Amino acid sequence: MKAIDGNALRTQRTRRRVLEEAQRLFNEEGEANVTPGAIAGSLGISPGNLYYHFRNKDAIVEELFRDFEARMAVEPGAASGAAGAIEDLWLYLHLMLEAIWDFRFLYRNMDDLLARNRRLREHFNRIADRKLEAVARLCEGLVRARAMRASPEEIRTLARNVLVVATYWLHFKALRGGRGRDSADLGQGAYQVMALIAPYLVGEARRHLDGLSRAYLE
Repeated sequence: MKAIDGNALRTQRTRRRVLEEAQRLFNEEGEANVTPGAIAGSLGISPGNLYYHFRNKDAIVEELFRDFEARMAVEPGAASGAAGAIEDLWLYLHLMLEAIWDFRFLYRNMDDLLARNRRLREHFNRIADRKLEAVARLCEGLVRARAMRASPEEIRTLARNVLVVATYWLHFKALRGGRGRDSADLGQGAYQVMALIAPYLVGEARRHLDGLSRAYLE
């Protein structure tokens, strides 16, 4: 049995503590307003200890972005039937909105972050491409099942609109003086996105979405 390396375990725990505290501070105060020294001070460790684990703040941001990318890697389930596909999409939207809120600092300072770090820009675009493909595949499946009427161009446009609304919904709520994130905000965001899809649905899929929407609105 391999012995546990105590130093490696402590290093791993400290790195995770730094990442969790940095994420909290970035979200609350804005990434641009938080220094490595502030993160170290909040954790009660020396700046030198923090720099031992991360050479600079960009290294912390990149590690957090990898965590965000892993959260966003979830894909809609391959449900059988139109009703199942609609419910899976609703859940999928909830999961996306939760991840976006938990890493909201990435979106509030996106232009600056992506301008100074080309790798993040490439990774963000990769996430966006995967989400566009996932929504388009789901819509194409609904068309094949005769639960949706939409041309290929309409599906591409719909997928882009879905991504835009899902990505920026919580920030729109914050700008409008909303609470930020709770179950109602996530549910309303999912509802707003599904409202984009509703006009294209027919038959059981449209009836099922109408039922889900009534339950949410009540």
